[in-house]
Amino acid sequence: MTSAVATDKLETAEERLERLLDETAGFDAISLLDRMIHQEFPGKIALVSSFGAESAVLLALLAEVDRSVPVVFLDTHKLFGETLRYRDQLQSLLGLTNIVTVEPDPLEVEAEDSKGILWTRDVDACCALRKVRPLARAMEGYDAWITGRKRFQASTRSTVPLIEKSGTKFKINPLADWSPEVIAEFVATRNLPPHPLVADGYLSIGCMPCTRPVKPGEDARAGRWAGLEKTECGIHVGNSI
Repeated sequence: MTSAVATDKLETAEERLERLLDETAGFDAISLLDRMIHQEFPGKIALVSSFGAESAVLLALLAEVDRSVPVVFLDTHKLFGETLRYRDQLQSLLGLTNIVTVEPDPLEVEAEDSKGILWTRDVDACCALRKVRPLARAMEGYDAWITGRKRFQASTRSTVPLIEKSGTKFKINPLADWSPEVIAEFVATRNLPPHPLVADGYLSIGCMPCTRPVKPGEDARAGRWAGLEKTECGIHVGNSI
């Protein structure tokens, strides 16, 4: 098998993506994670988690493969207290040893949102300040990152591949083809605790000011930025990271 070091020198990014998609065709989530973490991007890959409604699934899979992989958590300073407590609960339960908490730059916050109400007039600017730019800085030392995106979550995610190239980095989406039923079965089988807000109808959980419970018949992300055309915070849009 060609090593990651050798392929970096011999392949273009597009060729590498094509090879990875071909070589991992048919892999389950565990096999894909193991290959990406230990063979393709050793020491150069992180998992980015919101510790939201379905985050326990991907984190449990990661714990089976390698508990020391960095788990990057964005603390926007606008999160639900339940999310912060859930993060601590899952870290302890799963034995994750490398939670990396990323926060907005305080100087940028003072300059752009000193009163903490930027979200009321420009949600895109608020997301850029508190999520997109902090994550971009945190990911500078990595070649790839693992996400929990799934195709069923929203129309904007309906074609998410298992592996993709985004900007200068590779993005690994081990749960892209998982259905709500498969996720529910996995959670039940592993006896994973739910996010405390799920019972109240929060199926996608972000910052407190911009998240509401989902109504019957709505997709999982309908409670994010309700009433606006916005459905993504920006970290998965274009080549922002």
